[in-house]
Amino acid sequence: MDQKLKTRFWILVSIVAISGFSQGMLLPLIAIIFEQDGLSSSVNGLHATALYIGVLIASPLMEAPLQKIGYKPMIIIGGAIVASSLLAFPLWKSFWFWFVLRLLIGIGDHMLHFATQTWITSFSPEASRGRNISIYGLSFGIGFAVGPLMTHLLEINAALPFFVSAALSFLVWALVFKLVNEMPEQTEVGSVSFFGSFRRFGKVLKYSWVALLPPFGYGFLEASLNGNFPVFALRNGITIEAVAILLPAFAIGGIVFQLPLGIISDRFGRQNTLMAILAAGFLCFTAAGIFVESTLGLLISFFVAGMAVGSTFSLGISFMTDLLPKSLLPAGNIMCGIFFSIGSMLGPIIGGVTIDSLKGSSFFYLISTMLFLIFICIVGFSISNRSVKSYS
Repeated sequence: MDQKLKTRFWILVSIVAISGFSQGMLLPLIAIIFEQDGLSSSVNGLHATALYIGVLIASPLMEAPLQKIGYKPMIIIGGAIVASSLLAFPLWKSFWFWFVLRLLIGIGDHMLHFATQTWITSFSPEASRGRNISIYGLSFGIGFAVGPLMTHLLEINAALPFFVSAALSFLVWALVFKLVNEMPEQTEVGSVSFFGSFRRFGKVLKYSWVALLPPFGYGFLEASLNGNFPVFALRNGITIEAVAILLPAFAIGGIVFQLPLGIISDRFGRQNTLMAILAAGFLCFTAAGIFVESTLGLLISFFVAGMAVGSTFSLGISFMTDLLPKSLLPAGNIMCGIFFSIGSMLGPIIGGVTIDSLKGSSFFYLISTMLFLIFICIVGFSISNRSVKSYS
């Protein structure tokens, strides 16, 4: 890439990092605040779904505006929504006011991610496209790992984490104005409209349904860990300080192994790699349930689990790319986001109900069961494909 493209790339990567930072901060921060206020874990988990409801609302509406206004305006609008919403949290501590703010952040974040991901893919040379997407994923992961550390600022002032996140968001958002706007290529399948998008979504489901399960699983896992685990920890004698270490351990594990897993999947196939990491994730969270009373045991389990399943979203996107024609890739990316959001909505709700209803390590066994079920689906898809090929 020439210098102009490199500058654009690193600005877009910075935007995604700050987006990851704000998401990584909000989930545990609000969960801790509401737990200290005496809200049940079920209600706490329900509140965490607001961000992902925002993503679901925005998803079917993203394709047409992007084609009309281009990448830069979409990023500017999304960034303004996120930063302004973060700044508004300290104004009024209300369950429903904060719910609306989280929903708005979900809409703004989805605008950012869809526009930046599509833009980076469009200008990246084929020889370095995989590397660029890996850096994109790493930047979000690093931001998400640092975000939970902001919970320490609650001891100074409850508004401080929101102000810090809003300030960083505005700072990086301002860099976007330096970029020259570009328009995406027109899609070849169906018209660029609301109903045209839904027709393409149907084709994506038909040809690559199995590749949408890893993003679903990662959304379920990420949101329940960050939204439910702080509540589970406080109820089981695990300190806030330990939570602030354990959650980043999972994210750091994903960061450390994301690029190696991408390389491994290029060599041994996305399907085989996904089956291996899902099996490893199942074992890790089962181990977390066994060693629930040991902070060291949990730390090791979280870190190794992050190494294994921290890349399921990006590997799911790569698997989807393997299964679909290029003309369906924009719709496929949106569908991955939708399934991620559905998983992110269900995770905190089911996790909250599990914590309220069942004792012991049931929260960890819930996650391990979910990973095992996705593993079984991919194994079944693999066997089915082999059968079809053997008769063709």
